[in-house]
Amino acid sequence: MLINLFNKYKSVISYLFWGVITTLVNIISYIIFDRVFHVNYQVSTVIAWFLSVLTAYVTNKLWVFNSKTETTSELLSEMTKFFTMRVATLLIEMFIMWIGVSLLKWDSILVKIIDNVVVVVSNYFFSKILVFRSSGKIK
Repeated sequence: MLINLFNKYKSVISYLFWGVITTLVNIISYIIFDRVFHVNYQVSTVIAWFLSVLTAYVTNKLWVFNSKTETTSELLSEMTKFFTMRVATLLIEMFIMWIGVSLLKWDSILVKIIDNVVVVVSNYFFSKILVFRSSGKIK
């Protein structure tokens, strides 16, 4: 019974595991650029986004959605869709950071953690519905 539940929700469980790793990449790289190098919080957000999207693409492709691409053209198309969808959540993330840090004057690390919850959920649906599914590679 437990194995059946795991198999039924395998992609969600895998996505959550790798999502935690990707989120850690995002938050830790944000802290390094924001607190150690004193880079503006919005610029730090974009740098952290880029590093975490690279991590997310590889882990999602290989271990979450088991996507197979036959040609370089298919790979580039899939990668372009992935990054394009992630730009949408980058805009959401930057908006949440702006509200939390600039308007509400909350600590940027706290806001970063909050925005990552919204982003992880959004990214799962974008990836499952719009990126990897379109190639017919996932169920």
